Amino acid sequence: MENAAVLSPQSGLQQHAERRRNGKIKISAKSKSTTVLKLLMLTLLLLTVYAFWSFDYKEIALGEAVASTLHNMKTVFLEPRLSTDTMQNILYQLLVTFCLGILSTVFGAVLAFFCALLCAKNIAASGPANLIKSLVAVVRAVPTVLWVLIFAVSAGLGSVAAVIGLTFHSFAYLTKVYAESIEEVDEGTIEALRASGAGFWQIVFQAVVPASISRMVAWTFMRFEINFINAVAMGAAAGAGGIGFQLFMAGSFYFNLHEMGFLTYVVVIAVILLEFCSTKIKAKVK
Repeated sequence: MENAAVLSPQSGLQQHAERRRNGKIKISAKSKSTTVLKLLMLTLLLLTVYAFWSFDYKEIALGEAVASTLHNMKTVFLEPRLSTDTMQNILYQLLVTFCLGILSTVFGAVLAFFCALLCAKNIAASGPANLIKSLVAVVRAVPTVLWVLIFAVSAGLGSVAAVIGLTFHSFAYLTKVYAESIEEVDEGTIEALRASGAGFWQIVFQAVVPASISRMVAWTFMRFEINFINAVAMGAAAGAGGIGFQLFMAGSFYFNLHEMGFLTYVVVIAVILLEFCSTKIKAKVK
């Protein structure tokens, strides 16, 4: 009877076991959500096949196109060299890109911390928290590049529009994750401080911050890595400068694939070093 109770279906899911030939048991759950997901994936697959079949290829020789693409990839990744620029200027442009990422992350993190205090349901009222979360979700739904281009209308193309746009999206992203980190704080600790007469800021700095600082730091560094990559893209899309603009010029203006490959490796090495430093810092915060 006990075994029958354990194997009984829960939450309306019908579980069945199918014994394979090798003797292993495969357990799967049937539900409406999984059926809809499978139908959605099948529909997307069919649409993809139809899209490739209906493309106007304009009499492109597929064999020549593939061979040319492979040759360009070989030039970029196997024959990188610096020809039209100096290493000193490349490092300076890399520093500019780092500064764009740092500024947007710091500004976004500071704004997000105070906004997250109004979003976390364990320390804020549910009404304002839901309203702010909804507004932040709308901001977060708009791509970063679109925010940069929106602010470029008033600030003009350049680093100012890039920093404001990256900050705007970083603020929305970090507000969500900071609020979720705060909501994971033990309710008992907060209630104990409230019962002892602690004020709002005392609860924040004596319970919330110590318990969630490691998660906040991890999310902040993750967002910094995202902002660095976005800053590389904004260098070309919004004229923000930095190594992204150098990549754009080498690949589209000069069509110097050798230098484009060199700049690509510089960005990859910078991202690896950034990940290494962030891992070390996160380990010390824990």
